Amino acid sequence: MPNVPGLRSPYETVRDFVYFSRMLDKIRLHAKGQLPPDFVNNLGKAFDDRCCQYLKINYRELTDWVLAHPEQSSEDVLAWAESMGRKLSTNDIEIWNSFMTKRGWRDEAREILERRLKENGLGPEAGVETMFDYIEVDEGRPARRTAL
Repeated sequence: MPNVPGLRSPYETVRDFVYFSRMLDKIRLHAKGQLPPDFVNNLGKAFDDRCCQYLKINYRELTDWVLAHPEQSSEDVLAWAESMGRKLSTNDIEIWNSFMTKRGWRDEAREILERRLKENGLGPEAGVETMFDYIEVDEGRPARRTAL
């Protein structure tokens, strides 16, 4: 998949919380008709769903609020999400980040990761060990080599 202008890396953080800013970018880009079709099928699913579940918010409500408040920063949206769901502690963020940045490495998502690597002709030289790494490489960025 090509790099999509305006779509941040899953490693980008909001208050040190990975993935959230990417989910917001997908919501906003989709509303503008700028999100490629391959992304649209998974809106609100997979990592989006996990993120919303972790925050204890509803994806549709998040989408509606984000689109109704386009001037709000990612930090503002996270504050709203926490007010509607749960407030994240430093420990909560550390647990989330550790889980998400290692997804596909020695867990049940490994099979999916290996299938995607094979479909895209990527071997060990690509340096992909996790789903986040796969997203990076798939969008034209190098796989991350250091921990958060």
